[in-house]
Amino acid sequence: MSLVEQAAKRLQQLREAGTHPAGDVPFLRGDEAQANAAADSTVERAARKLESLEAGEAAAKHTGEEPRRLAPVPRKAHAEINAGVALEESSRREPTLAGAPTPAEEAPIRLPGAPPTRSIEVELPALAARGFLTPDDPDSNLANQLRLIKRPLINNCQGKGTAPVRNANRIMLTSALPGEGKSFLALNLAMSIAMERDSTVLLIDADTTRPSLSELLGAHPREGLMDLLTDPARPVGRALLRTNVDKLAFLPAGTPRPSATELLASDTMQRLVDQLASRYTDRILIFDTPPLLAAPEPPVLASYMGQIVVVVEADRTTHRSAQQALAAVASCPVVMTVLNKAGRDDALSPRVATAS
Repeated sequence: MSLVEQAAKRLQQLREAGTHPAGDVPFLRGDEAQANAAADSTVERAARKLESLEAGEAAAKHTGEEPRRLAPVPRKAHAEINAGVALEESSRREPTLAGAPTPAEEAPIRLPGAPPTRSIEVELPALAARGFLTPDDPDSNLANQLRLIKRPLINNCQGKGTAPVRNANRIMLTSALPGEGKSFLALNLAMSIAMERDSTVLLIDADTTRPSLSELLGAHPREGLMDLLTDPARPVGRALLRTNVDKLAFLPAGTPRPSATELLASDTMQRLVDQLASRYTDRILIFDTPPLLAAPEPPVLASYMGQIVVVVEADRTTHRSAQQALAAVASCPVVMTVLNKAGRDDALSPRVATAS
């Protein structure tokens, strides 16, 4: 059934119900006409256009004249009409929760053609030169090591693990001490998961003290996580960044705040994490957080997570530090450790080794 036929059917239903659509009642005064015109829907305008065309053709049959034909409607006009009908239909649906991002605010990163509020161009050659994984190098040694790390995490997200994991698509990357490579692994893991066919990734810089990822990706200073927590009415889509890496989006750390720990422990943070994690069924959240033994925020963030990956630097992190870090997140359903910088040739080419 065409758009115009749907419009005509809708108009007929309104009239049978005793409702006079906008434009169907003549001789309105100024204020009434203005209010009525504002309520005039796309569907009703299309229906009235259909009636005028049918009336014109009927008159032409009596006079023997050729009815006037309309010029073809441009493709852009078709798109605008369809968008108008979709908007009218969406207005009849149930409202979303207060503060929840609408599709216009947070476009699905897996669907082309729906432009996001903001975007960022990731300098992939520069990242590759610094030892990071990029989509054009899927068969490197690093890519294969990351496959061993991501596979159990993804299986848990998809319910394919040995046991169900609550909030499995919320993955926290941390370490015991600063400088062990947690941000390096967070970005590489996000890149690797973005290469999956059935998953999309939202990488979140939750290290508000040292926002390494935001600086690395050229997104600092920009509004981000801290701004959303400070102003809950702020649309989420204003802070999310779509990247030039397919299936990968980024949420910067945002404006530094002196009360970061309290903001991360607030109900606003809980609602935000719930919204981001449940927005799309194939989405995986990756949080880059501060080191467990160097800041008060990680234990708070761990309470929102289903899986935690603790990065341990080879030949540097002591056994005692590793034990203390693991004890701080022991309540999380799944905790993994990854040995980083094992057997590296030099400090500029870090390597990730697997762990259990």
